[in-house]
Amino acid sequence: MKRWYVVQVYAGYEQAAKVDIEKRIQAEGMEDFFGEILVPSAKSKPMFTVDDNADQQLFPGYILAEMEMTPESLRVVTASIRVLRFLGGRNPEPISQKEIDRIISQVKGEVAVEAVREEFSMGSEVDIVEGPFAGFVGIIDSVDYNNEKLTVMVSIFGRMTPVELGFHQIKR
Repeated sequence: MKRWYVVQVYAGYEQAAKVDIEKRIQAEGMEDFFGEILVPSAKSKPMFTVDDNADQQLFPGYILAEMEMTPESLRVVTASIRVLRFLGGRNPEPISQKEIDRIISQVKGEVAVEAVREEFSMGSEVDIVEGPFAGFVGIIDSVDYNNEKLTVMVSIFGRMTPVELGFHQIKR
C-alpha cells in the first residue's frame, strides 16, 4: 500500500531532487511502487512584495514521496545525490492521512498561506543580539519590510547614532 513519506533534501534543491527521483524511478522500472513526488509549496499572500505570484515553500529542505516502502524503493530515493535521508532514519514512518490532506489543500490553494510578517513600531525599544552592537539597546527609527532591515538609534559615546540591522539581529 502506498503511503506518504517525508524526504529531507538539500535546501534550495527540492525541485531538482524531485526530478532526480522521478528519473531514477523510470530508469529502474519502479513506477508501480511510487505515486506522486511532491514539493510542498503554495501561493502566498504577500504583504510587502511586488511579485503577487510568489511561491512560498511550506517545508524548505523537504519533499513528500507517495510510495510503497520496500528496500528497493527506499534505495531508489536515497540514491539520489540531493537526498539526505528519510525522516525516521532507517525505519521511516509515513505521515498521517489527515496531515497529507492539509498539505495538499495548501498546495492546491484551498487554504491560503499568509506570508510571515514581523511587526515593528517606530520608537519602540529593542535589544541587539547579534553583530558588533550586540548587548546594546536601541530605539527603532525606521523599518524596511521589503529588505527585512531596520534603522535603530543606538547611544554610542553619549551620542545617538543610526545603525542599520537585519530583523534577525534584534530581539524585542
